[in-house]
Amino acid sequence: MGARRSVGTGAALLAALLSLTGCQKTSGGAGREGPKGRPGGTSASARPSGHGAVFLGVGECSSFGTASFTEVPCDGERAAARVVARFDGDPDHGPACPANTDFVLHIGAQPPPAGAAGERAVPRGYACMRDLEPPHPGDPGGGGGPRTIVGDCVYGAGRGEVRETACDGTGRRKPEYRVVRAVARRSQCPPATALYVQLGGEEPVGCARRL
Repeated sequence: MGARRSVGTGAALLAALLSLTGCQKTSGGAGREGPKGRPGGTSASARPSGHGAVFLGVGECSSFGTASFTEVPCDGERAAARVVARFDGDPDHGPACPANTDFVLHIGAQPPPAGAAGERAVPRGYACMRDLEPPHPGDPGGGGGPRTIVGDCVYGAGRGEVRETACDGTGRRKPEYRVVRAVARRSQCPPATALYVQLGGEEPVGCARRL
């Protein structure tokens, strides 16, 4: 985690649209992705901290709310999640978030506020977020996060798709398979593999065994 920092008293308000998304992975070579984990389509207002040139830069924190996410001091009582990686552009075509990411905030492009000297525009991008307190849905077996990784559990969702769920059975659906290995090709999976799960990355095939 980065160092704790406080909001500058001279920081101006800046509106930015954020949406909260995750993704599910599919099995059987279907090759599709869709929302999973936290609810998607959330819009939010945001306030810069004055810490640097990047809004919600690495190490900075956001609050949680039913309809908004605001940049806040990491040592404040409203802080709920920290930025572990930050990228400009579209997450569908940009770098993947770290494996321990709990959720992703999509940041809409915003021009600098009118008449606000020194304020900068906010480019379209996304922030990979990690909750400050457990549970962490992005951890192996946690049942959420933007990536399916080794240690995660899934259940069949129909049409050749699987969705992630908590391995301890606390999710809305019971786990049916656990991803035990990530490999480059299906032929590298153990003989006991019952399901192939699309993971992406350099080792895009997840070898899952039935629970």
